[in-house]
Amino acid sequence: MSKTFQEWNPEQSQMFPATPLDMVEKGDLVHVIRNLVIQELDLSQIMNQYREERGQPPFHPQMMTALLLYGYCVGIYSSRRIARACRQRVDFMALLGMQKPDFRTINLFRQRHLAALGGLFGQVLSLCAKAGLVKLGHVSLDGTKMRANASKHKAMSYGKMKKAEVDLQAQVKAWFDEAERQDREEDDLYGADNSGDEMPAWVADKQELLKRIRQAKAELEAEAKSEAEREPDPQKNSHKGKPTGVPEEKSQRNFTDPDSRIMKSSDGYIQGYNAQTAVDGHRQVIVAQTLSNNGSDMNQMPTLLQQIKQNLGRQAKEVSADSGYCSRRNLIELIRRHIRGYISTARQDSHQNIGEQVQQMRSRIKRGGWRSRYRLRKQIVEPVFGQIKSARGFRQFLLRGQQKVASEWSLLCTAHNLLKLAAVLE
Repeated sequence: MSKTFQEWNPEQSQMFPATPLDMVEKGDLVHVIRNLVIQELDLSQIMNQYREERGQPPFHPQMMTALLLYGYCVGIYSSRRIARACRQRVDFMALLGMQKPDFRTINLFRQRHLAALGGLFGQVLSLCAKAGLVKLGHVSLDGTKMRANASKHKAMSYGKMKKAEVDLQAQVKAWFDEAERQDREEDDLYGADNSGDEMPAWVADKQELLKRIRQAKAELEAEAKSEAEREPDPQKNSHKGKPTGVPEEKSQRNFTDPDSRIMKSSDGYIQGYNAQTAVDGHRQVIVAQTLSNNGSDMNQMPTLLQQIKQNLGRQAKEVSADSGYCSRRNLIELIRRHIRGYISTARQDSHQNIGEQVQQMRSRIKRGGWRSRYRLRKQIVEPVFGQIKSARGFRQFLLRGQQKVASEWSLLCTAHNLLKLAAVLE
């Protein structure tokens, strides 16, 4: 007995819905993003940059902002992939009203308004607070090492730079001397008025490498000099001697993204940045975020605590963090802000003079045992990094330079909070 199937005819003519938005279900994330961008978000910083009446009208900034926010929410970050989705995916077609910006337009919009897009984090966080998603009863801090848009193999240490600079300078000089000798021979053979060939590509490549090495070497020397001139911090413990003003031989600089640094992560050593978050324990909303090219978490806590107060007008009651944040300075900062802290002291040597604050913190966590509030840290903040890296597939920054990468991280955190907000608005 034959089975009857539904007809499949992709060439069958169809009547489209009354509006493109009807192509997605009610309550879909498309509707939430569109309504938030049109009704709630202040895009005046972006809109005010469009003053010129001449030329072809550009795509509406609200539409482009909604496109980028939606792309980051559904795990599509590349401008080429976003442009392809605008042509192929129904949800993107519905959001854009069937308009199809190309990848260059999308990329230029993101580059031009990157700082303003990163600044939307505060506005979205305020909407989360109004929706009751932020309680600030317990906030957990943590950082994750994210790969930069650069290879760690494109870095060179200061010691190797000094040697390479001398070697390359000698090679380039020898090539130019040889070129001059050949020019003289050709002048005698063909005449001085005849044009010769362009400089070989391999000469230009070596010249460019020499230029980059000199620039990176100068930047390392400037950093070392600045470090030597800076007043020492009496509260900062360091086993290093007084800065000499000269870079260490092992100090490195990457030629592709000079702001990025070699950092140790769970995947080994990577060329990357240290992305920081403070996550509220109620609904895992990110209440503060920052990005650094310093692999240590130690100095990030004051910045995050200050940002929580600036973003929400009040401070968290409790804060938990792993041992990477444990220092006398940070514990004093918690006391000054009247925050009850739960900071792991695992890295503090009990046989050394660790200070009264560290001893008190160790006693507090030990006294609580398995019921200590410190146990909340892992279940609050670490899943957020899992959602960003694994669920939404963001493991490497697209942009280069610390300022641009910081705005990109802010945009990622904004998308995370938008998804939390959308869950209660649907």
